[in-house]
Amino acid sequence: MAVPKRKTPRAKTRTRRASNWRLEAPARSLCPNCGAVKLPHVVCGNCGWYRGRQAVEVD
Repeated sequence: MAVPKRKTPRAKTRTRRASNWRLEAPARSLCPNCGAVKLPHVVCGNCGWYRGRQAVEVD
């Protein structure tokens, strides 16, 4: 079994773990069909279009 040669410093461990604590807003894009704000790679919740075609019927 592999054994580390040196003890990992506390600062290195904490910075590695702290990278998951970032508070950033999720990415946003505009729907090319209706212009509403939506998540990328997701069907538009406003009009139901995805990649140039009607994917979901929206009431």
